[in-house]
Amino acid sequence: MRYLFLGTICLAVTACGPKVDTSPNVIIETEMGVIEIETYPEKAPASAGDFLNYVDRGFYNGEGFYRVVRADNDPRKMGMSLIQGGRLDLEPKGAPIAHELTSETGLRNDSAMVSIARDEPGTGSAAFFFINIGDNNFLDEGGERNPDGAGYATFGKVVKGMDVVKAIQAGDATAPTEEEVVRGQYLTRPVLITKAYRK
Repeated sequence: MRYLFLGTICLAVTACGPKVDTSPNVIIETEMGVIEIETYPEKAPASAGDFLNYVDRGFYNGEGFYRVVRADNDPRKMGMSLIQGGRLDLEPKGAPIAHELTSETGLRNDSAMVSIARDEPGTGSAAFFFINIGDNNFLDEGGERNPDGAGYATFGKVVKGMDVVKAIQAGDATAPTEEEVVRGQYLTRPVLITKAYRK
């Protein structure tokens, strides 16, 4: 009976133990200020997991935000509004991740939401992510932005620092590029990320 009693105590202690953070926050320190992102690994495990891996391994330190999209430089005139950042060399530090549909995660490309950039579905990586400014729901599954209709996987939300995000978006974007579709969207001088880490 003594052993059973001790086992019961252990179960009670476990139940009352520290709560696991299922939505860890990430602090991104930039030259223009601090951005705090809440991530959702339970809803978008591949996307959020890859992002947190890049954070934990220091892969964003010394990198930055390099692309901005606004009404004046969106060639498709859909009102897309966002900033894109990550690895300045655009080189992933691991294999591409599975594409997570917005219909499956329940996370949409609403204002302040953070998503994975990609070419074809299944080619995305946290090496390049973007922050929505305003609702870009044409980037969700079934949206009109891409012919494949698969949308862009969303995994987090800016909870502090949207003023910093908007200040980055307002930067001069006249860096040369050979790709017509993104002409006028690359910052003349990227905004550097000095450090990214879990809160």
